[in-house]
Amino acid sequence: MESCQLILIAFLFLRSLSYADYSNGDRGSMCTAGKDNSTWNNAVQHNLNSVFNALELNVNLHNGFYTDTAGEKSDKIFGLIQCRGDVSASNCANCTRESFKLAAEHCDRSKSATIWQKWCFLQYSNQSFFGVWEKSAMATYDDTDVDDPFVASKGLAMMGTLVSGTPKEPLMFAVSELDVGRSGKRYGMAQCTRDLSRSDCGKCLDYLLTSFGTTTGHKREWEAYGLGCSMWYSNYRFYFNFSTPKNAGLGSPLNAAQGRWTGRFEVGIMTLITMAFLMFL
Repeated sequence: MESCQLILIAFLFLRSLSYADYSNGDRGSMCTAGKDNSTWNNAVQHNLNSVFNALELNVNLHNGFYTDTAGEKSDKIFGLIQCRGDVSASNCANCTRESFKLAAEHCDRSKSATIWQKWCFLQYSNQSFFGVWEKSAMATYDDTDVDDPFVASKGLAMMGTLVSGTPKEPLMFAVSELDVGRSGKRYGMAQCTRDLSRSDCGKCLDYLLTSFGTTTGHKREWEAYGLGCSMWYSNYRFYFNFSTPKNAGLGSPLNAAQGRWTGRFEVGIMTLITMAFLMFL
């Protein structure tokens, strides 16, 4: 039987006084740290390094997404990297390398780990997970930045449209913009890892919106991350300029012209961020 555990964590987060946060950031990790010491060996480390090297070398050659395996039997490692669809090739490469560092810091000697960053997603395991969607997720949001109820309802409707539309996109990545008059605009983004089927992509995004909609839906800004998909929502244009390659797919290189957004946004110095984790064990 599935069991559900909900954990809420609140902490103070220092933001820029006058500029929106267009930088990358560590959003969380999940791993089997401490559980694999008895079976960890040089072969596992070698295979993990081999997978990391392959992911770094190939992610930008395959439009920001790549999977690889190394080793045999119990020492085999499966790895996946995916960059957010709007980031540049250089940002994708930097985020990929940063993911490896975070894995070493937070998940040392772990055979299974997940690293969420704002610009990319890393997952590896000694068990095959390619094409498998799992119900695990987390969300971050500003608990004090509450939106107008009418605007919030319109924003949720926009994100619902992204849930249904994103799986149909060539790269299962989409953005949306909503004009709410005097309240300005609201912006949304959704993405699935490209190992998932389009059907599971829709299920994953729907799970995020259903799980966190009541807690994040009335906020001006929030992010939700899962195993296989992610969603972002804000009252400022947080994503970069981008274009989808004509022949989008695993063989298409990442558009090097992406990532030139230079907007501004006024924010307060101190923001209270709440993180919600929803794990099905």
